Amino acid sequence: MIFAAIEFAARAHSGQFRKGTNIPYIVHPLGVAKILLEYGCAEAVVAAGMLHDTVEDTPVALDDIRRSFGDEVAALVEGASEPDKSDTWENRKRHTIEYLKTAPVDVLLIALADKLDNLRSMRADYERLGDAFWSRFNRPMESQRWYYRSLAELFSGRRAPEPLGALARELTAEVERLFGPG
Repeated sequence: MIFAAIEFAARAHSGQFRKGTNIPYIVHPLGVAKILLEYGCAEAVVAAGMLHDTVEDTPVALDDIRRSFGDEVAALVEGASEPDKSDTWENRKRHTIEYLKTAPVDVLLIALADKLDNLRSMRADYERLGDAFWSRFNRPMESQRWYYRSLAELFSGRRAPEPLGALARELTAEVERLFGPG
């Protein structure tokens, strides 16, 4: 299932690049899946991690995921996707924070791996580019800091089985490396 998800995501994200770079977008879902694999997550969770942006950022529909990977993976992808990309950035991020307060553990794992991979990439780019890095985003550094610190606090506060705690600690450390101690 994981290899099928890699192939599916590679086709769906073909021609896309990471924001402000010449890095093929598929590197991000691969990074998310790698984190989930490293933490021993179930195959369906890893596959959903690989597919987590397909519904949000490509023409792929949730029914396409369901037909190809089943109800469990489709439900996880749905849980990891923003429901309304046309809404404002602030509303979408507030919705994500509220949803994750009660989301199932497997959705939290995907969200954590997603944010952790994003933060690692952001920190590497910031170290290379300095403050010019922030111009790549639609919202300033202060807004990004608010969002990622809010997520770190939320993930750290959720009582759930491992590897959630370990991933939350790693995410918090990345937030502090990029934005400074909170």
